[in-house]
Amino acid sequence: MGSFKIIGGKSLHGSIRPQGAKNEALQIICACLLTPEEVVLHNVPDISDVNKLMGLLKGLGVRIEKQAPETYLLQAKTLHLDYLHSDDFARKATSIRGSIMILGPLLARYGKGVIPQPGGDKIGRRRLDTHFNGLEKLGVIFTYDEKEKRFEVVAKQLKGNTMLLEEASVTGTANILMAAVMAKGKTTIFNAACEPYLVQLSKMLNRMGAKISGIGSNLLTIEGVKELKGTTHTMLADMIEVGSFIGMAAMTHSELRVKNVFLDDLGLIPQVFRKLGVDLHQDGEDILIPAKAEYAIETFIDGSIMTIADAPWPGFTPDLISIVLVVATQAKGSVLIHQKMFESRLFFVDKLIDMGARIILCDPHRATVIGLNGEQPLRGIRMTSPDIRAGVALLIAALSAEGTSIIDNIEQIDRGYQQIDERLRRLGADIQRL
Repeated sequence: MGSFKIIGGKSLHGSIRPQGAKNEALQIICACLLTPEEVVLHNVPDISDVNKLMGLLKGLGVRIEKQAPETYLLQAKTLHLDYLHSDDFARKATSIRGSIMILGPLLARYGKGVIPQPGGDKIGRRRLDTHFNGLEKLGVIFTYDEKEKRFEVVAKQLKGNTMLLEEASVTGTANILMAAVMAKGKTTIFNAACEPYLVQLSKMLNRMGAKISGIGSNLLTIEGVKELKGTTHTMLADMIEVGSFIGMAAMTHSELRVKNVFLDDLGLIPQVFRKLGVDLHQDGEDILIPAKAEYAIETFIDGSIMTIADAPWPGFTPDLISIVLVVATQAKGSVLIHQKMFESRLFFVDKLIDMGARIILCDPHRATVIGLNGEQPLRGIRMTSPDIRAGVALLIAALSAEGTSIIDNIEQIDRGYQQIDERLRRLGADIQRL
């Protein structure tokens, strides 16, 4: 198990380019299974979750060639479906939650698939019901092998249908969408997720020959086609990483430039950071976060305490809740952080309390942060990263803290952040990988 050693309290400076979007990459890579033709992907992030998923596809027989540092060619001409019953597949598929999204493409092309219970972050229950219910509407039959702990799915002929999703699940919508593009007839998906990554996936599928309308809304209509062709696709910048860099600049009182990103593409993210008193603005094709000695949390118009809560897109993304919570610890004022969508994502705050933060954990979903206004810096401690986003939140706290911090289990951070230690050292951070 790897660790980061951070000597905090140092100001950062310079510019940084965000990696390609992790959540988009997982969907797009799975979509390559829909065609026997070549698909070229650009701006692919070099992170463990993406690399594991490509390793899984290689086992299935997908040809994968690295053409440049962030460019890959994938071709799923002939797949070895017997690999789905191997121990190697079970090990790889259970290590990443994104593996669930191979089901839709496999059903579309071959009418069958296998998936063990996927892995991923330990952030409470993350049900697969949306995936299963939506695919069942298309004619898929699910069986669960209790002994092997895996789901087997089969569909003689996928047939279009009308469905109302119980929740606007991003991966659930992607999975159903990838199955529906080759189903017979028309499919209508109400309460579909509409994140930018779903927009990217839909546009890519249409370039491949799919017929999807309503892109960018929560009502998708799909006319099934018999086959899809190859294409070229470029990933968006990872907006979660962009938000992490904004929080990092605020906590270390640093001026940072985030390259090749536009505020208009980030939804509510800039607005939420401004509520915490963080300044940021568009400077050409970059976002500039100026150095600021202190930042004050806004209140509501009636003077009541500010509340920041997550919600499905276009609401504030749950992946940045842990980041804004950390930023609030050194702001002036108080804020209630309400994590609605996952039930265990706030349990990392005990480490922040050990570092000197003033936080009241009200319940698994709510925490009240009383900002220290920089008057009492956080102190370095040893801690463990519980998941990707909490791990980076702790990393940001350590960069701002006095003294030395050790963060264990950094494999969680590596799942979502590309060579983060090397990139932070170029900004002036004192961070070592142990």
